[in-house]
Amino acid sequence: MNISKKTKKEINQLLSTVVREKLKTYKPETGYMPFHYRLLGKDRYAMFSFIQSINTTFGMSIWEQVAVILARGAGYNAERQYKLLGEIDQNTEKLINEIHYKLRTAKTYSNKNKEIEQIRNKIKRGQLKLDPDSVVDFVVRINDQENYFDITSVKPNMKEFASLKLKLLRWIGLRLSQDKNVRVFTRIAIPYNPYHPQPYERWTLKGLYDLKNGEILVGEEFWNFVANAPIYEELLDIFQEVGEKLRNEIDKKFLEFSKLNI
Repeated sequence: MNISKKTKKEINQLLSTVVREKLKTYKPETGYMPFHYRLLGKDRYAMFSFIQSINTTFGMSIWEQVAVILARGAGYNAERQYKLLGEIDQNTEKLINEIHYKLRTAKTYSNKNKEIEQIRNKIKRGQLKLDPDSVVDFVVRINDQENYFDITSVKPNMKEFASLKLKLLRWIGLRLSQDKNVRVFTRIAIPYNPYHPQPYERWTLKGLYDLKNGEILVGEEFWNFVANAPIYEELLDIFQEVGEKLRNEIDKKFLEFSKLNI
């Protein structure tokens, strides 16, 4: 067992609390949707909306909180919704945009370490300022490397992939504007692979990311990375245990939905 009892208990409590709170406070959509109701039935649509609400909660906070619990359980310093303060000077901003443009137009392919060094060599000392890109979903410091993650949806489109890359480059600039000697790496985390058991193959912009150096970590890669151990299957088991524990409470809520009519 690679996940400690303490860490397992924390994740279990987190999931139980979030789902129970959702069961307690969720109210079916009140808007009038005659076509949906006639096609699916108001009861089924209410169930669908509830599940969608749970999915939104996962995207907004659950993944981040689980990542923090796992990382701290491994002895790492980790935070969520971290404010990365700094200031990118005009010349470095221009360099970052040039790097991004060349990657988007396939004039070059991503080499993450090279990109970091280019920004390191150009950046000027800046003030501690709040930037439009300052909020980082998840930060974990492993040994002497600071890892900044954007935890994104499992199927980003082309536009989202491109904008996320620019954000990662700017995070490097913001951090290095405060300390040019720090070891920093910015990454994308995708919580699970929706194409399993096939490899994740949604790279709509080939060469935009440095996949060989782990600029994007998908599912098992991400969770094992933050926990510093092969814990992915154990983590899935925790989610299943909580689901089984709450099964009656969830079924009770769905029974309420089944009593709705159009």
